[in-house]
Amino acid sequence: MSKSERPARGATIVDVALRAGVSSMTVSRVINHRPGVSEDTRRIVEEAIKALAYTPNVAARSLVTSSELRIGILYSNVSAAFMSEFLTGVFEEASARGARLVLLKGEGGRPPDRAALQDALDMGLSGALLAPPLGEAPEVVRMLKEAGCPMAAVGAYPSGGTICVRIDDRAAACQMTRLLLDLGHRRIGFILGNPDQAASAERMAGFYAAVRETGGVSVQVAQGDFTYVSGLAAAEQLLAMPDRPTAIFASNDDMAAAVVSVAHRQHLDVPGELTVVGFDDTIAASTLWPPLTTVHQPVRDLAAQALSLLMAEIGARGGRSKVPGETILDHQIIERQSTSAIGLSAPS
Repeated sequence: MSKSERPARGATIVDVALRAGVSSMTVSRVINHRPGVSEDTRRIVEEAIKALAYTPNVAARSLVTSSELRIGILYSNVSAAFMSEFLTGVFEEASARGARLVLLKGEGGRPPDRAALQDALDMGLSGALLAPPLGEAPEVVRMLKEAGCPMAAVGAYPSGGTICVRIDDRAAACQMTRLLLDLGHRRIGFILGNPDQAASAERMAGFYAAVRETGGVSVQVAQGDFTYVSGLAAAEQLLAMPDRPTAIFASNDDMAAAVVSVAHRQHLDVPGELTVVGFDDTIAASTLWPPLTTVHQPVRDLAAQALSLLMAEIGARGGRSKVPGETILDHQIIERQSTSAIGLSAPS
């Protein structure tokens, strides 16, 4: 929806967020006078609220009543740090919107048990929110579609009507790789993520796009699956090569943390002898030593926006939905002490 377009039905919190160019969680914070919003952002949101004649009561009527909203939260992500951010965003948004949550957890990256999901559907789910990698789990998506259950996925790519909220993984990885190239690195290792997730392929594509822009770059690739354990094995492989990389880009922070651990065990100074960068900007990135340079994706906002869009879709059932099939939020490169130029120590 363009910023000048006014919705035909009563405005919802999603309409306000789209017009203001912020997440629905930010709009909720402004409405409820909560901290954590800059004055400029607060002003933009208030202008959008005024322009759309939005009121919380109108938004509530555009959906179903809060007592009827039962949202299934399906997750099995192997990264505890990622899931902590994801669930925080979900809980904050659900609390602001009065939704009841039903948590369904799978183990080891696998989907929740089929029988458990069917039981939840039989109890009457209004909709389902899928944490990565479940937005790309065919059996889960199929079951939800067959049950006529609206769904939204975080970190997934569009397929068959699912609402998707993500960042531009390819652009983010390309930008991070350019940072390494600008630091003078020409032997770069890359650790792939889970091969079953589209985000892994997109991050690899972004990495190679940046490499192709610069001549004379030696690339060494190792397979991971977004787990710390897989990062250990990938790091051992890359650092055992005769002409080992001077920089390693891991496709998430858990694997990057594993690279740092292996480097320490091999008495390699990070970043003096090995630059390491990650992806996600989870709590691990800032508590590790040295703190990781990484791609920040706003996991809390991704989760909150996906839940808000899902609730809008539920409210639009029987009418014409204006909910976008895909929403892309901004990423950011966060530079910390795990990177340095060739031959230089970490910046103080």
